[in-house]
Amino acid sequence: MTTNVSQVTATINVLKQPTRPEWVNQAIANLDIILLDHSHCERKAAGVAINLMFCYPSHTLLVRKLTAIAREELEHFEQVNQWLEKRGIPLGNLSSPPYAAKLKTQIRHQQSDRLLDSLLVSGLIEARSHERLGLLAEHLPQPELAQFYRSLMASEARHYGIYWLLAETYFDSKVVGKRREELAVFESEILATLYFEPRIHS
Repeated sequence: MTTNVSQVTATINVLKQPTRPEWVNQAIANLDIILLDHSHCERKAAGVAINLMFCYPSHTLLVRKLTAIAREELEHFEQVNQWLEKRGIPLGNLSSPPYAAKLKTQIRHQQSDRLLDSLLVSGLIEARSHERLGLLAEHLPQPELAQFYRSLMASEARHYGIYWLLAETYFDSKVVGKRREELAVFESEILATLYFEPRIHS
């Protein structure tokens, strides 16, 4: 089924370009794959938060905030897996789109730069996730599943807000703002061409 989408209304002010309507059509036409990819995304998001805690164990606020994010991402992972089970979709491997890998190429290697870039890249991914889950909530023809995605949006917004907060806690706000702009432009360029396989971040 193809949904004609004339305008995408869910936008996040940090994102330089909104998601194109073609993604919505692709996602709805391949919903089982999108759900499976969403499961992988939630698991990976928990892993990112946990890895940052291991890398920066003396950053007390970071550890506390990311502990909460990791816990919530794993709860979402379980909830998505319940939808997979309900729809008879087995858990399994799925190739990743180039989105996150390309974004991570922008993370600099020097210690202080690496923390800033890691927080901002994670925040951008969460911001894009918030936008795209909102689009699914708006356009999915199945009301119950649409409501599920709507229920996740507040968490995604809170997550990217926490990553911005942490960046501005440990770094000068002007430095954060300049680097976030640079990364946001790069993020939008990655998504300028629709990935040929349906994914949350395609």
